[in-house]
Amino acid sequence: MTDTRPVSPLDASALGDGRTIAAIATAPGRGALAMVRLSGPGVPAIAERLLRPVPRDARHATHAQVIDPDDGSPLDDAVVTRFVAPASFTGEDLLEITTHGGYRAPASVLAAAIRAGARQAEPGEFTRRAVLNGKLDLLQAEAIGDLVEARSSAAQRQALRQLDGGLSERVVALRERILQVEALLAYDIDFPEEDDGPIPRERITFAARAALDDVRALLATADLGSMIHDGALIVLAGAPNVGKSSLFNALLGEARAIVTEIPGTTRDAIEAIFDRPRWPLRLVDTAGLRDATDVLEQLGIETSARYLARATLVLVCGESMNRIDEATRRVRALTATPVLGVLTKADLVAERPQMHHAVAVSARTGEGLGLLLDAIDARLAAEHGAPPSDDAPGLTRARHRAAATTAVRELAAFHDALAADALPMSIAAIHVRSAADALGELIGVVHTDDILDVVFRQFCVGK
Repeated sequence: MTDTRPVSPLDASALGDGRTIAAIATAPGRGALAMVRLSGPGVPAIAERLLRPVPRDARHATHAQVIDPDDGSPLDDAVVTRFVAPASFTGEDLLEITTHGGYRAPASVLAAAIRAGARQAEPGEFTRRAVLNGKLDLLQAEAIGDLVEARSSAAQRQALRQLDGGLSERVVALRERILQVEALLAYDIDFPEEDDGPIPRERITFAARAALDDVRALLATADLGSMIHDGALIVLAGAPNVGKSSLFNALLGEARAIVTEIPGTTRDAIEAIFDRPRWPLRLVDTAGLRDATDVLEQLGIETSARYLARATLVLVCGESMNRIDEATRRVRALTATPVLGVLTKADLVAERPQMHHAVAVSARTGEGLGLLLDAIDARLAAEHGAPPSDDAPGLTRARHRAAATTAVRELAAFHDALAADALPMSIAAIHVRSAADALGELIGVVHTDDILDVVFRQFCVGK
């Protein structure tokens, strides 16, 4: 009944058409260097048609001329590195051609590689082949995409931890615990008459409960992991012309939002990532909250409402405590998200009332900006816990959350059925198998083309 086999490379049919793929692996535009990558069984033959001299030594940089495979005319001088299967990123024969940068040189080399027998790679196809050939698991592949897209130091660190295999090891260990529960059930079902007797029900219950608690602990990391991956959504809200855009610009240190004295200037939400040591902040400047008659302004307010509904924390801005309280009431009608009051334009306030739920700041002088950031960190920690340490891997994506949620649900259903003795053991065991399969989907032990498509759809070409 149990299946504890490790992930193994798939047959060639799982690798699409099995042809050699090629792509430009660097961003387009003006630059010193660019890289064209090729991977697949046809790499040696293509290299013979494309390069002079052809690199013979693996993992050795070779200066070579790239030529047109049709007429032998030179295209570029390049530095070429050859990798021989299975000792490569993809597990296949692989060629990395470092060309001059810009648009024309790498594009001409790619076109020549395609004429020599390769085809254009799909987004994420190099990493997909690495997964299918057993060089990476699915979580590590996602970490590569996260590392490329990281917009903050916290997201970068989290992606590196995941790429290093920390999260994979945790999931593998949890799946192994679930498989051990399944093994106990298999013995109890298949060998009830053995000399040492049936497995005690208490032992199975204890093992199932321990596995359930551990998977729930993994699922509990999803909120923090997603917040670090995407950034904590911090929405600036309040009446028009109370200094939201000025505060937004002051926090970022640059003029991202238009600041005028005309109420209703911000007609749409403006978003930016602010890299903080503990976790990144997705700051959003929104349209002023008021009863608007202008159609465009009303659309902006509707956009504000959508951001408020998804916010991690709302900064309710106002020029006085009365304006803050009034704006808070409007915000509360739209969301139950925690709020933090911000007394803007503090440099214009001669006397300040005792404030227990607001921070006084001045975008013009910079007063209170550090205190506001510290207050944001404190509120986030109070609501979501402290950011994970460097050795504490957690879930980061919606796919991860869905798989862990399924595992928790199935283990809970099995535990309840066991406690109530409501199902035959052979039927109840289906829940345990479903839980193991859910975690298997995370690392790629159990997968379908649909799962792989979801993972690699957002990858860039050449990665």
